[in-house]
Amino acid sequence: MAILLGSIADDYTGASDLANTLTKNGLRTVQTVGIPDPSLALPDVDAVVVSLKIRSVPASEALTAATSAERWLRQRGAGHVLYKICSTFDSTDAGNIGPVTEALSDAAGGGVVLVTPAFPETGRTVYFGHLFVGGQPLNESPLKDHPLNPMHDANLVRVLTRQSRNAVGLLDLTTITAGPGAVKARLDAFRTAGCTAVIADAIFERDLETLGEVALETPVSTGASGLGLGLARALVRSGRISSGGATTADAIRPVGGLSAIVAGSCSKATLHQLDIAERSMPVLRLDPERLLAGPDEIAAAITWAGERISAGPVVIAASAAPETVSRLQSIYGREASGHAIETATSIIATELVERGVRRLVVAGGETSGAAVDRLAIPAFLIGPEIAPGVPVLRTIGNAQGDMLLALKSGNFGGEDFFTAALAVMR
Repeated sequence: MAILLGSIADDYTGASDLANTLTKNGLRTVQTVGIPDPSLALPDVDAVVVSLKIRSVPASEALTAATSAERWLRQRGAGHVLYKICSTFDSTDAGNIGPVTEALSDAAGGGVVLVTPAFPETGRTVYFGHLFVGGQPLNESPLKDHPLNPMHDANLVRVLTRQSRNAVGLLDLTTITAGPGAVKARLDAFRTAGCTAVIADAIFERDLETLGEVALETPVSTGASGLGLGLARALVRSGRISSGGATTADAIRPVGGLSAIVAGSCSKATLHQLDIAERSMPVLRLDPERLLAGPDEIAAAITWAGERISAGPVVIAASAAPETVSRLQSIYGREASGHAIETATSIIATELVERGVRRLVVAGGETSGAAVDRLAIPAFLIGPEIAPGVPVLRTIGNAQGDMLLALKSGNFGGEDFFTAALAVMR
């Protein structure tokens, strides 16, 4: 299988978001979970997104995983590799966005890397190097309080400089509006000045199209799914996309079986979606403190689901209000409390699958990653979009047989997302 575009995503829901964007913009796409085993037969596609869990791990671990994925993608023909990051740019001063970007650039022979988390479709824009969320500076928006990496600085040049070895430049909107030629000339100047990364402004999709056209001529870029949009459209315009191979119709074929929803996200959007879901299906809200205390809460949840799931979909949620999460983190520690909840929700998801669930919705980036890992799903074929950034995923090569999943980042989807997702997954 020779691919045109490769990507390394720093978490699983972000990978699904990117894969969805690539599919919508004309690329047949597969999402793998880590580097696939050589025995796994992947369908004929244009793009592969390798899902990793490297957003919040030590930088040394992130570098090892990302560079290994980059080698695997290059060996399969990828001329360009996009390092997919979150559109909130959440990253500590130690990394991992800067170190991974520089490592991928070094592996590809150096040069200046275009970096932008802009994705106007989801309200993320960058102007004079500052990230805005729905018109608010990142540090003033509700997304500033990421549970793992809170972001209190909207100036991305400053953020990326603190975690990079070399200088970071700013590619301003005026230059981007002038077109690809102006962008390339400015990148040449940055290269001469010793910059290895450049934060790029983007307000509209046309800005992303310009950036995608320029980035495609370089070996590496870093950005959110908006940059993936620009790269995909540039590839389609180039005429290099072949016909045939896997399609979204293949991904949406019915699988039958039972259906369930597992939520671990504590975002405001997910909490409201749970309230709406409760009007039409049974919802069990777990006590996060009891989850941290031992296995009894998990066992009770599995029993509860077993008594109800044959009658229709059920929802099990470990989601809690931000003040509850903060209190638990202060008592048990940020890492320990997060790990306990991820482990609990992944065990519950696996037990539900063992009881016949073949249509599974998971809410929360870390929750999704833990569930997919425990289920040992090696790859997904990307299906149609349920909501912006969230496609239907059809499993490839997993022991449980064909399943349909939706992996939702916490803030994604409308208020009726859960019922809408199950309506698409048959």
